Amino acid sequence: MAVTTMPDTVAPDERVRRQAEVVAALRALLPAHALLWRREETTPYECDGLTAYRRQPLVVALPETEAQVAALLKACHALQVPVVARGAGTGLSGGALPHALGVTLSLAKFNRIVRIDPLARTALVQCGVRNAAISEAAAAHGLYYAPDPSSQIACTIGGNVAENSGGVHCLKYGLTLHNVLKLRGFTVEGEAVEFGADALDAPGLDLLALVVGSEGMLAVITEVTVKLLPRPRTARCVMASFDDVAAAGDAVAEIIADGLIPAGLELMDGPMTAAVEAFVHAGYDLGAAAILLAESDGTPEEVDEEVERMRALLQRCGATRLEVSRDEAQRLMFWSGRKNAFPASGRISPDYMCMDSTIPRKRLAEMLRAIAQMEAKYALRCVNVFHAGDGNLHPLILFDANVAGELKRAEAFGAEILELSVALGGTVTGEHGVGVEKLNSMCVQFSAEELALMAGVKEAFDPAGTLNPGKVIPTLHRCAEYGRLHVKRGLLPFPELERF
Repeated sequence: MAVTTMPDTVAPDERVRRQAEVVAALRALLPAHALLWRREETTPYECDGLTAYRRQPLVVALPETEAQVAALLKACHALQVPVVARGAGTGLSGGALPHALGVTLSLAKFNRIVRIDPLARTALVQCGVRNAAISEAAAAHGLYYAPDPSSQIACTIGGNVAENSGGVHCLKYGLTLHNVLKLRGFTVEGEAVEFGADALDAPGLDLLALVVGSEGMLAVITEVTVKLLPRPRTARCVMASFDDVAAAGDAVAEIIADGLIPAGLELMDGPMTAAVEAFVHAGYDLGAAAILLAESDGTPEEVDEEVERMRALLQRCGATRLEVSRDEAQRLMFWSGRKNAFPASGRISPDYMCMDSTIPRKRLAEMLRAIAQMEAKYALRCVNVFHAGDGNLHPLILFDANVAGELKRAEAFGAEILELSVALGGTVTGEHGVGVEKLNSMCVQFSAEELALMAGVKEAFDPAGTLNPGKVIPTLHRCAEYGRLHVKRGLLPFPELERF
């Protein structure tokens, strides 16, 4: 696969000198097996799930204790060496892209579930614990952790905190922010710090909400206290087929307008459904232009009533076929298809770029029609899967990076989706973060003054700017350059770009 290797703009001799300096400093703090710097050792860390952009790490450190993390941060701060924290590397926006002259701080060894408190319904876990492992450990108490991103078998809770991840059940149960009570970690100077509290609220400013979703720019998180919920007594999933994608999008808005809050409300278009069905054989309707999955959970009586209301509403909205899961096995099969949308896409295309934006639910149909027009404009296919209930879009642009120009067209295609999301009243990201992927799009959504305020928050936590630098907040110079490129490409007219 052809990829874009991010330019280091660093002379080779400077890199060698800096690497020797950093390795010498960290050797005194970490065991020999916890420090990697040879090319063959660091190559696996050159990107996250956004594989189109890669950069060779200078040094990779794998500490095993909080004391080692603190010592490493203090040493790097003294040397003014950038630090990029990394979890499982499943992120999709380049948030864990290494720095050319920095340390990639892998937290993979912080994988212990410290304590589950079934009475308080909380779990204290280290940042490297897998999302799904929390629910597995809590199952003995009849509890589970609600946020369930599609990568939950691999992604870590620390990464979920960094990106404020959601999942197919976030409509009813919220994002990571709504399910976390407290964070423990370290500042860029290596000082221990806590955000939030074990109680429902903490005194002072709500810094917990600030740190969750900050993409590793404000602190390195090592421990997380999460809320646990009782497992629903029952759950059933309604699968509805539509012969028009716009009608499926309209049905989503109607469900919410009717006062229903399903546990999950997901939409897949026909091409995505075909890709998934060939992969997992979930029983999807291959003749449908779109499939909507709507789940109800709670007591049997609550579920029966809600399912009947959804069935009647979906029929009024033009559903051509309705099927309700008959048992738990079939319900899980319906969801297994949705949760395997990304790997299924990898079977039908050499490469894909997974976008992530959010729009008002009532504009879903409009966005779907626009994406169809963009497919013709950029001569690339796009398969669509949405957290439809909260308007979080995941269009997957299919391309072949080995074909000259296709990666550039995919990038332009993605940029136009993000810009249209802003024009429709939405945002450039929902749960995948900004990273390096959406830096230009941040220039579209936010003014120079707003970006300066964000930079001020970053500076308050990290005055030297060495913690995951070059991510999330674009420089005004970058925005000015993007404004010129924007006009040249003939993308959506955004007068805001003229302010840079």
